[in-house]
Amino acid sequence: MIDQLVTLARQLGATEDDYAILAEGNTSAAIDEHRLYVKASGTSLRDATRDTFLEVRIDPMLALIDDPPESEEEQNEALAACANGNGTARPSIETPLHAVAVRYGRARVVAHTHPTAVNAILCSERAADLTRALFPDQVVVCGASPLLLPYTDPGIPLARALRDALLERGDRPPKTIYLRNHGLVALADTPQEALQITAMAVKAARVLQGALGAGGPVFLTDEQAAAIDARLDEHFRRDMLARHGA
Repeated sequence: MIDQLVTLARQLGATEDDYAILAEGNTSAAIDEHRLYVKASGTSLRDATRDTFLEVRIDPMLALIDDPPESEEEQNEALAACANGNGTARPSIETPLHAVAVRYGRARVVAHTHPTAVNAILCSERAADLTRALFPDQVVVCGASPLLLPYTDPGIPLARALRDALLERGDRPPKTIYLRNHGLVALADTPQEALQITAMAVKAARVLQGALGAGGPVFLTDEQAAAIDARLDEHFRRDMLARHGA
């Protein structure tokens, strides 16, 4: 999985796709029920190697959400203490969000990016429109009910907000999460699916921008989106895409 995660990180960090630049964004993958790999703080997705990723214990990371350290310095120390192994690298400040996505969002792979096309909408008054379906493939890949979270401080506060929102969703976690004034999170079963969710969310944002400039978007109804989401042929296509790519 670590090699697949490196490949995913490099794909997400590709300059031509404009999903993330510099040290933006982070990725993770569950190792088992209690551990995950996550990108180290300050590293670039585009230049990822095996050494870019740290092994982190999920349970102590989640414990920080309800009992956070008081100071930023103590928080950084507590996050570092959740990592297995030695070295100067430390987990990203967003690692609690990844732990929440794995435990409560049932994700095996998590991709957090800041695509310009998506953030252009998330930084506007039309952010909620990203959670509404415009075309069938958007539903197939990104799910019928993406989640939109209000802006929350990155780190433990954001992880707490996501955990609470996922608990409210119950047994139907979203595949796509939009963070106002921040970015995009894909919850996936495979690295291929994480990349596909990201790419389709970016396409949906571009379509929305075009529709807004052409007189206004015409969305699918909730019933139409649910019908697409429930189709057996689309379930098959979704599974094939997630496991084998386009």
